[in-house]
Amino acid sequence: MNVQKRLHRIFPFLLFLLLTMFPGSAWAVQSHGAPEGLYVHQFAHIFYTAALCYLFWGIRHAVFKSKGWRYLQIFCFFMILWNVVAFTGHALDALAGSVTFSSDTGYLGTRILGPFTSLKFWYYFTKLDHLFSIPALFFLYLGMKTLYRNTMEEKEV
Repeated sequence: MNVQKRLHRIFPFLLFLLLTMFPGSAWAVQSHGAPEGLYVHQFAHIFYTAALCYLFWGIRHAVFKSKGWRYLQIFCFFMILWNVVAFTGHALDALAGSVTFSSDTGYLGTRILGPFTSLKFWYYFTKLDHLFSIPALFFLYLGMKTLYRNTMEEKEV
């Protein structure tokens, strides 16, 4: 195996290692300024969800039956969940506010301040939206990779 192929195989691992060893600020839910920014952002979540639902429906009702298209459907499902969670998080951000959490020991040591309410727990859950977006991007990668390989196999035959 030549050097270029080895580098191509090890590059994703090195990138993952670099990003996990030296993370920057990773805010799961971003707050926006004036209410107009939040409204536009919320509408963007709604339109993105509608587009993903249409793509999911289109793949399901088309003749696309390969594994790559199935992965893209799973991607759509996870991204729809992510949009719902992020949309809810933005809405709860106005109600819960940032004073309900303490991050004295850093970002990874964030704690919910009492008294505990269901609103605070739901808000905290919406801060974990990466639990939906990361698998979604992984399935997007798998889908694109599988579709690419299928296309290359068809060209060789």
